[in-house]
This record gives sequence, C-alpha cells and structure tokens, in this order.
Amino acid sequence: MVVIGYALAALVGMSLGLMGGGGSILTVPIFVYVLGYEAKLAIAMSLPVIGVTSLVGAASHWRSGNVNIRTAVMFALIAMVGSYGGAQLARLLDGAVQLALLAAIMLLAAAMMYRSAQRSSPAAHAVGTVQPMRIALLVPVALAVGVVTGVVGIGGGFLVVPALVLLARAPMKQAVGTSLLVIALNSAAAFVGYLGQVQVPWAFVCAFTGVAVVGILGGSYLVRFVSQRMLKQGFALLLIVMGSFMLYQNRGVFTVHANAQHTKPGIRNPLPTPHVTLTFMEMHHHVA
Repeated sequence: MVVIGYALAALVGMSLGLMGGGGSILTVPIFVYVLGYEAKLAIAMSLPVIGVTSLVGAASHWRSGNVNIRTAVMFALIAMVGSYGGAQLARLLDGAVQLALLAAIMLLAAAMMYRSAQRSSPAAHAVGTVQPMRIALLVPVALAVGVVTGVVGIGGGFLVVPALVLLARAPMKQAVGTSLLVIALNSAAAFVGYLGQVQVPWAFVCAFTGVAVVGILGGSYLVRFVSQRMLKQGFALLLIVMGSFMLYQNRGVFTVHANAQHTKPGIRNPLPTPHVTLTFMEMHHHVA
C-alpha cells in the first residue's frame, strides 16, 4: 500500500508539472481513501506537500521572471490569516464535513478547469501591480482562499489565479507563478494551525513530498508533448468522479437518518478507511 502511495505521489507531482497547479487537490483523497488516514490528519499532512511542491514551482517561475513578489506578499499576508483561522475552525468540524466540503470544491474546480479548457487563453494585462481601488476586493477574496486552505487542505490555485488576473491585473503567466508562492506561504500558515490537533508522521510526509517533487520534474519535461486542452479536460473529469464519490461516501453529513446514532459518518465500507467521529446531525441528536 505504501508503494501505491508513492506511485500516486509521483502522479500528483507530475500533474503539477504538466498543468502548473491543480494536482495537489488529489493529495487528501489519496491519504484518506488509499492510505487509510483519518480525515483531519490527512488534511494536515497534505499541507507540507502542497507547500513544498508549490515552492518548487514558484522557484521555476521566478527564474523565468513570472513571480511578482510584492503582489504575492500582499495577497499571502491576508490569506495566511484566513488559513490559520480556517485550521482553528477545523477543530469544530467533523472530519466527514471537511471531506464533503472538499468534494464540493473539487466539483467547482472541475467545472472551472473544464470551462477554461474550452476557451482560448485570456488576454494578458500590461501591468502586474495591484490597483489601489481593488484592494477592498482583494482582502475578502484572500481571506476566503485562506479559510478554504485551512479547512480542507488544498492550495486553492484555481481561486488565486483568477483573483490575481482580475484584481492585481497580472498577466496570466505571472498570475500562475505568483499564485504558487502565495499557496506555499498560505499552506505553511494553515499547517501551523494544525500542529496542536494531530500527530504528523514526518518520515512518510517527507518521503511523499520528495517523490512528488521528482514527479514535478518529470511532468515539466513531458508538458511539451501533451495537449493542455486534453489534459485539463481529462483532469476535470477525474475531479468530477472523485468529488462525486466523496460526496456519496459522506452523504450522511447532508441527510437525517432515523438511526443516526448507529450510522458511521465519513467513509463507508468497503474501503479500509478510518472511522471519523460525529457528524453535525449526530451532534444535534446527542445534544437533544
């Protein structure tokens, strides 16, 4: 099973190298549904993976001049507040709720990715700096991105890139490179918020991250041979399948069962995954 985990780590890294982002959204499902980690621990474990791989990608873009440090710091400082707060909010949420939220976000990301694959690249803006009148919009967007990272353990690049293009007036290539630095900083803040909640298996996380970085290098080499449109469409379909499966597995979060106290929330058989505590509905039942 560990060998399969490392193979999937290479796949995550390769997808990052091929598409410049997005692949890390699969990290939590891999940890939970393949390797059997409890939801909260899986989310915490995903954050170092996302942070390091994003930093590797950002370094590559920086060498090409596609990282706006000023914009990245401005966005990240706000987002880091949200990500740390999101990690603290996660203390109040059942693991099944977090997985269901992640599944919904995966479906949203799939729709946005599929739509972007159907149209031509947006026109690049000439200026890559934040306009003063847009800072009021930047703050809530950055906070929202941070909260998403803290609660469900994803980088949120599919939200950061459009925000940088629309609010920071960044060219698309610069937005992608800058977003990777934002994600790296954001993930670090979220991880700090989880440190008191879980015991992280550092040896495995470091090994998984290392394999993912190797996968990035492989993906960066293969990108010249692969159609970006077909790649995005295929990945979007994969996210739809994964997101739908996760919503089904955690459907108890959204429905009231007559035998709620006997229902196992989160992941349902036959997959060998860990039992998660109480759903919102069960907590209401016990309080009542």
